[in-house]
Amino acid sequence: MKNIKPLVILNETILPGEKRTIYMEIAKLHTATKLKIPVIIERAKLDGPTVLFSAGIHGDEINGVEIVRSIIVQTINKPLRGTIICIPVINIFSFVNKSREFPDGRDLNRVFPGSKKGSLASQFAYHLIKDIIPHIDYAVDFHAGGASRFNAAQIRIAPHNEELKKLADVFSAPFTLYSKNIAGTFRNACEKRNVKMLLFEGGKSLDINDEIAEQGVNGAKRLLAYLNMLSPNQKLTNETDPSIYISRSSWVRAKRSGLFHDYNKIGCYVKKGFVLGTITDPFGKFEQKVKAPNDGYIINANHAPIVYQGDAIYHISNELGHHDQERSENQI
Repeated sequence: MKNIKPLVILNETILPGEKRTIYMEIAKLHTATKLKIPVIIERAKLDGPTVLFSAGIHGDEINGVEIVRSIIVQTINKPLRGTIICIPVINIFSFVNKSREFPDGRDLNRVFPGSKKGSLASQFAYHLIKDIIPHIDYAVDFHAGGASRFNAAQIRIAPHNEELKKLADVFSAPFTLYSKNIAGTFRNACEKRNVKMLLFEGGKSLDINDEIAEQGVNGAKRLLAYLNMLSPNQKLTNETDPSIYISRSSWVRAKRSGLFHDYNKIGCYVKKGFVLGTITDPFGKFEQKVKAPNDGYIINANHAPIVYQGDAIYHISNELGHHDQERSENQI
């Protein structure tokens, strides 16, 4: 196997076999305080792909940050071959404020590929696409549910892409959802530049869930093993069940406002009419059952204690991949 050439990112040269942390600095706080985004790079001495593990596009999605942090702390990012780049917090401005949006009010994950002279969020997107993405072959971007909605661990990929389907099989999250790329997203911008990206969703905003974090870390290890990049010092977990593929899904919305009591069926397969939770008023006047509208897996649940009429409270599968249908019928 041939030796690899020096890698130049942000005008810094990283040699084969070298570990470096370099910093993206796009703008300062209004207090003139510098905010630097650490980009942690580990290179092997042998040629191979470059993999990016990133999180924190939304500053309140802490669970993704924890997954990438764990990948670094456990030295999973030290490759047998090729290069691994970790960016635990892309949106450092929002992370500081524990908020989803940029200080300019924009959602960073809707402004890609960005603009050199655009809004602050757009400039961040521009530099990420210009300075980092040209070096990347594979990527996993880690997210969590927003607005108190808890996601079961899942990978999201665009339909009709067999290569991504294979990578999702390897990652083996409990669920894989087919979802079209949305204009302005990091995932969409990466696809247009031939970067093979898996989007991981798990947990909820402003929260760290150890089980979700472990699933994300183990999936990353399986992906690296498949690419022949995982260090021999790393052990893979025991065999997992194949990911359950979901082709179509829909939201169950609250029919009344009130106190919401979730019965914790996240990740479970339920039958039509199964009671998922209840909505009550504060004064003991009514109690309304929230029932599953169809057979399916509960892949997201709202953990907010108070909901309003029309709020999304459960995300349930409507249609599975053909190879998962028989399996679901045995999980009642």
